[in-house]
Amino acid sequence: MILLGQLIMKARELEIAPCAFADIRSFVEKHHYSHNVNGLKVTQCFKVEYQTRLVGAVMYGAMSTTAWKKFGTSEQEVLELRRLVLLDEAERNSESRVVGWTIRYIRDHYPEVKTIVSYADPAHGHSGTIYKASNFKYLGTSGKDTAYYDADTGKTHHSRSLRVKYKGQYKPFAQRLRDKLAAGKLDAVALPGKHCFVFHVR
Repeated sequence: MILLGQLIMKARELEIAPCAFADIRSFVEKHHYSHNVNGLKVTQCFKVEYQTRLVGAVMYGAMSTTAWKKFGTSEQEVLELRRLVLLDEAERNSESRVVGWTIRYIRDHYPEVKTIVSYADPAHGHSGTIYKASNFKYLGTSGKDTAYYDADTGKTHHSRSLRVKYKGQYKPFAQRLRDKLAAGKLDAVALPGKHCFVFHVR
């Protein structure tokens, strides 16, 4: 665990840089409210450091299934901000600075990307304040959905986690969840619609 005591990390002093998925995976799994990255199509990752310590992370990737069709003419044009994590010691406006930096990097290095989509989950008390401060456009809420709580692990998995495939076969973690569901070992949890935001890169 990263312990910074009562230190407040100034937004302008945070160091942001692209990185590999492996560099931030465990940090995201520990500090993001979902504690889970299984099933994410992650293509761009960024680390946030303060005095050489990892204090934040951002993951972008393709949207699940064919949801991209609502936002672009090809899957390559659309990215979803899949995970955003920053320790509480960061200054209040740090999240919007980090998001803005990563968007500018994507704009400059990925000319095919035209739109970035992100969702704020009211089930976890999120209303999208960060995205509003980062000049995202609010599009309303998505449809209601279902998640499944696994008492063995204490984790809650979105229904799409049970549908993730590779070359026509369910991925191992998806198959394990499906087997648990069939055995009555997962509890269904109703999810409210999420707040949807978009940012037009170009």
